[in-house]
Amino acid sequence: MQTSSVLHKVAKQANLADSYKSAWGDEAKVSDETLRRLLASLGYDVSSDEALLASAEKIHQPELLPNVAVWRDGDAAEVMLNLANTARIGDFSWTLRLESGETLSGSVAEQVQRDERDNDGAVYFSLPQTLPWGYHHLEVTRKRRKAPYVMTLIRTPRACFKQPVLEQGQKVWGPSIQLYTLRSNHNWGMGDFGDLKQLVSDIASRGGQFVGLNPIHALFPANPESASPYSPSSRRWLNILYIDVGSVPEFSLSAEAQQQVGSDEFQARLQHARDAHWVNYSEVRALKMSVLPLLFAEFKSRHLDQNTARAQAFLNFVELGGDSLRHQAAFDALHQHLREDDENSWGWPAFPEGYRHYTTEQTQAFIAEHQAEVQLFMYLQWIADCQIHEAQALAEEKGMSIGLYRDLAVGVSDAGSETWADEGNLVLDASIGAPPDVLGPLGQNWGLPPLNPNALMKTGYDAYVQLLRANMNHCGALRIDHVLGLLRLWWIPKGEKATEGAYLYYPVQDMLAILALESHRHQCSVIGEDLGTVPDEIVDLLRDAGVHSYKVFFFETSETDGGYISPSHYAAQSMAALCTHDMPTLRGFWHCDDLKMGEQLGLYPDAAQLQGLFNDRLKSKQAILDSVRWHGLLPEGIGHDAQYVPMDWHLSEALQLHLGAGSSALFSVQLEDWLEMDNPVNIPGTVDEYPNWRRKLSVNLEDIFYQEKVNHLAGQLTRARANASQK
Repeated sequence: MQTSSVLHKVAKQANLADSYKSAWGDEAKVSDETLRRLLASLGYDVSSDEALLASAEKIHQPELLPNVAVWRDGDAAEVMLNLANTARIGDFSWTLRLESGETLSGSVAEQVQRDERDNDGAVYFSLPQTLPWGYHHLEVTRKRRKAPYVMTLIRTPRACFKQPVLEQGQKVWGPSIQLYTLRSNHNWGMGDFGDLKQLVSDIASRGGQFVGLNPIHALFPANPESASPYSPSSRRWLNILYIDVGSVPEFSLSAEAQQQVGSDEFQARLQHARDAHWVNYSEVRALKMSVLPLLFAEFKSRHLDQNTARAQAFLNFVELGGDSLRHQAAFDALHQHLREDDENSWGWPAFPEGYRHYTTEQTQAFIAEHQAEVQLFMYLQWIADCQIHEAQALAEEKGMSIGLYRDLAVGVSDAGSETWADEGNLVLDASIGAPPDVLGPLGQNWGLPPLNPNALMKTGYDAYVQLLRANMNHCGALRIDHVLGLLRLWWIPKGEKATEGAYLYYPVQDMLAILALESHRHQCSVIGEDLGTVPDEIVDLLRDAGVHSYKVFFFETSETDGGYISPSHYAAQSMAALCTHDMPTLRGFWHCDDLKMGEQLGLYPDAAQLQGLFNDRLKSKQAILDSVRWHGLLPEGIGHDAQYVPMDWHLSEALQLHLGAGSSALFSVQLEDWLEMDNPVNIPGTVDEYPNWRRKLSVNLEDIFYQEKVNHLAGQLTRARANASQK
């Protein structure tokens, strides 16, 4: 057998595609070297044909009982046993321990549905069809064998949860925000959970039903300038810089903290941080971390040392957080300690060798010697969790049908706590991204290590389940960034360009079923960011699983004539938006500020390409004007020729009402567009060229809703959504 044919055979077994359909519609081949390196990262021995085949046989050797089975409602509750022809079925019995603690048992022989061993198949036996939703434990025992075979059985609903208002066809709206961009007279230089509560109250009183958030995952407190919410240290824990320090109960009890914050010097620094147009993360971190340890000391003396009810609440949180919380707190404490001695310790790859994993002897010695610092970071995670919980509770109290919707990033940084403490769930020799497309001819490498699908299945999808649970807490909806990753991810060998990648496919049916189960348990609806190159097979899967699609107005054009699709034709099971955090603002788009800025930053070295983008933009603007005018929503006095029409408040309002009148269940607006801002919050493809993730809103939160036109628009949107609900 030729090397390439062995390689391609094993790649197929590993669900690694050796070709793909490019953005230009043709078939693109994956190089053998890419396949070889990715198979090696998955644990295959690629040193020779023989070694590769032997390792594949070992990896794919079927267990007598699979590690996990996932059944949706209506699926046959059948278990597969990989028995040899000589095995006696009568020697096997089963015991099923339900998640509730109830136990069921029986004989395999009495419940065999079919025996396909004569055709190299398996034996299938049935369990009760009425199994409840949940995670159940199956043991199959064999006569004369001491240890049972074990399996995780997961029973799920067929589709994700939707709030009753969504099930009833009501159309709702709310803003999607980058929390750190909020300005206020209260915060310490970046938006915080206190600001979030204020915004929730303001939006609820004006008819909005949700407030969408950027990912609020844990970043790097010791390296605060590593600020991208989409490259977190951990997706299980929270960004502690969002803590509203003044609202922590211990703040009002700590004379030392109040004295420090009340000093002239501290107040001057606070005011300077608030007034800055860009978030200075290093200063915010310095301000907060000079006070938060004082609050923990107060908590320790008043509560932990006295074993009060508040202390017990914290200890319960720590117990529930388990190893994952210990990993996060230990990483943050160690990172802070090492960073004080060496400012180049940006993440664990730059740590001294003895500290580069949670399990090392040196790391464990550090934890033992610095328990107070580790416990401080556990306390800060608890405070952050309490404050986001308060924001969602306030949303519910104010009558919001959804409240907060959170955002789940597609992966984690390769330098943070999750990779530092990883035990095999992540593949550290690869990163994920996107293949070349029209907008990015070099592709994208996000530098995020992927989850290992083999490890997921071996552990009953535990890491995935815990990830969903952490992110469905304290919210009414979850947006999943790059939801196409449940089907496949573009894997790139470590250190290679994005063009040298390949698609690896995941057990999408199982993952969507588990998503539906956790969605119902948390009463949390799901939005899937399905932009970019969308494979045909995922569209129906997401729809049937009850996942809301993501409709960005500027991308919703007809394949036949290029015109803009009427928002009334959008799928009801979707969220519509004019702009996103990866796009220019409405004014920026209309005035081509993104293209001009890209030219200044050297993103378009080809002048002809840039001119083509300007020409395409003018065509898009004209088509938008034509569409809004055809729908009768273009205000009087606005011209019909796009090259002479500026983006003013009247046109901005018209576009928002145009989309708000559509059929999408959810409609998301941006406060930047309400404030007629120009600068984007992020320019994809840039790192140092532009201060991404730092641009604040132009108006303080306290002042936004004093603007008559803002209140008028909010009222108009509420009416437009109510009218759309009647259609």
